[in-house]
Amino acid sequence: MNQKKYVAAVDIGGTNTRVACMDENLTIIHRQSFNTDTQNPEEAVQKIVEAIAQLPHPVKAIGVGSPGPINLKEGILLSPPNLPGWWNFALKEAIEKASGIPCFVEGDANLAGLAESVVGNGKNHSICVFMTISTGIGGGLIIDKKVFQGAHGSATELANSIVWSQGPQHGSLKAGAIEAISSGTAIVNRARNLGYDVEHAGQVADLAKTGDVACVEIIEDAKEYLANLIAIIYGIIDPDIVVLGGSVALKIEGFIENVEQRVKNKVYPHLSELVSLVPAKLGDDSGLIGAGYLALSNIEN
Repeated sequence: MNQKKYVAAVDIGGTNTRVACMDENLTIIHRQSFNTDTQNPEEAVQKIVEAIAQLPHPVKAIGVGSPGPINLKEGILLSPPNLPGWWNFALKEAIEKASGIPCFVEGDANLAGLAESVVGNGKNHSICVFMTISTGIGGGLIIDKKVFQGAHGSATELANSIVWSQGPQHGSLKAGAIEAISSGTAIVNRARNLGYDVEHAGQVADLAKTGDVACVEIIEDAKEYLANLIAIIYGIIDPDIVVLGGSVALKIEGFIENVEQRVKNKVYPHLSELVSLVPAKLGDDSGLIGAGYLALSNIEN
C-alpha cells in the first residue's frame, strides 16, 4: 500500500501568516495562523517551522506563498512593500535550514492563480491568467498547471505596469502604474484626496452609483485602465481565460462584467468573442491550496 503524502502549505501575508497540512488531494487537514512579524523574518521563520512541527502528519515538502517581488529562482524576497524588514531575505534557504525539509517559494498571486487553474474556475483551461484586484494588484500566468516565472522570476509583476501618462502615484510605484489607479488602496486614496470620508473602495463605488461626479470618474478610471491592461494581455498572451479575484473585483457589483465588456471593445474583432473574465472561486484558501499544490508537484517531479 502506498503511503499517503502530506505537505505543509504556508501563506505569508502582511498581517497574518497561515500554515496548513494538506494531503495529496489538496484537502486541508489542519490549519493555524499567527501575526506576521514584518520587521524580523528570522523570528517569523522560527514560528513557521514550529507550526510545521506541530502538524498532525510529517510532511515531505513545504510550499510557501509570499508577497513579491521575489527572486523565484533562489527564493529570495526582494522588496515586498508590506514586509519592510524582509527585503533581500533568503526565505527558501532559511526555512530549509531550520526545518530540514525541501521548501519551494512562489509569489502569493502566482499561487492563487495556480489554485484557480487546478481546482478553481480555470481548471478546464490550458492558459489561465489570474489577477487580484484588492489592496494591491498582483497576477499570475499559469500554463498547463504550471506557473510561468519568466527569465528572471519576475513574470506578471503587474502592479507597476504603466498605463496612464502622468497618472496617480503611490508608494514606490511609478506614476500611472495600474496599482495606483485600480487597486482598492488607490480608489480610496483618490477619494480621500478630494475630501471624501471613505474606508474602502465599495463606498466610493456606492457614491458613484448615486451620480457623484468625482466618484464616477474614480471608478471609471479604475475599470478603464484595468481593461486597457487586460486587453494588452490578450494581445500578447492570448489566454483561454482571465480569473479576477480580490475585494474590488468580487465585491463591487458588476465590476467584472463591465471590465469584460470594455476589454471586448479594445481587442481585435476576432479576439472579442474569445475574451472571458470570470470571478475567482476559492476565496481566502486559494493561496494555501496553491502552496500545497506547488509542494506536491515538486515531490512528484
